[in-house]
Amino acid sequence: MISVHLYGKLRRFAKDVAPTSQSVVQLPWLSGDTVGDVIERLGVSVGELGSNLFLNGRYADFESPVSDGDRLGLFPDDMQLLYKWYFSPKRGKDPEK
Repeated sequence: MISVHLYGKLRRFAKDVAPTSQSVVQLPWLSGDTVGDVIERLGVSVGELGSNLFLNGRYADFESPVSDGDRLGLFPDDMQLLYKWYFSPKRGKDPEK
């Protein structure tokens, strides 16, 4: 399973949208999944997403591979990370990337 944590206006894709809830969706992991694949299965429009995608607490992009048990955090386009150029997207399991 992949644990997808939704923030801001993306919370509506979770079952519990209360402001005090965690707004987490559990999706099955499929072999070869990327962050983009998970977002597509969730039904979130890419246009609503900001560039703030976090995989296991690290900055990621749509091509970042996802593994079973991973945590994905998604932020909308109106909640952008300042100074994002200081962060490199996580790609693969190599800690240097």
